[in-house]
Amino acid sequence: MIRLGLTGSIGMGKSTVGAMFRKLNIPLFDADAAVHELYAPGGAAVAPMAAAFPAALKDGGIDRGVLAAAVIRDPACLKQIESIVHPLVGQARQDFLKAAETRAEKLVVLDIPLLFEGLKARGHSAAEAGIDHVAVVSAPAEQQRLRVLARPGMTEEKFAAILSKQVPDAEKRRLADTVIDTGTDMASTEAQVRALVARLTGKA
Repeated sequence: MIRLGLTGSIGMGKSTVGAMFRKLNIPLFDADAAVHELYAPGGAAVAPMAAAFPAALKDGGIDRGVLAAAVIRDPACLKQIESIVHPLVGQARQDFLKAAETRAEKLVVLDIPLLFEGLKARGHSAAEAGIDHVAVVSAPAEQQRLRVLARPGMTEEKFAAILSKQVPDAEKRRLADTVIDTGTDMASTEAQVRALVARLTGKA
């Protein structure tokens, strides 16, 4: 089974590309969606996170806004949050992969927004992280900027702060096995996704 790591900087269209893989019936694990589930009422992260950050507990779930504010006040909180969440996301990913292997899937997609950032922090390669092929979603910088600034509550300052924490797009493109260009129309992007699936699965 081939494990395709899907990543890309903010505003590059990764969610749209992820939906294209799903449309082709390729199983996709969404790390962000997994975190949402962990923070929702009944989620595995609720109890440990509420113990560490009592103010974040709201209506039986964890309020990500409260956690974000805590990190802004004290950046050291981020390590504490990650120590709780990362193992749980890792377990959810393992469960996803095990189920896919049981079904004898040929290809699965691991949607990991900060894939290269995580690898860099741990000094790992994609292969060491169990990823066989990395696809980076990319678009021209101005297109990225316009997409991100169109989001509610986004400002130039917030955008610059987010970019400063991400591996630059040029480096991601260099490190990728495949670059999916979303700077064109949807049909062209879909064609790139179909071509990649065909190449990795041997199915045209």
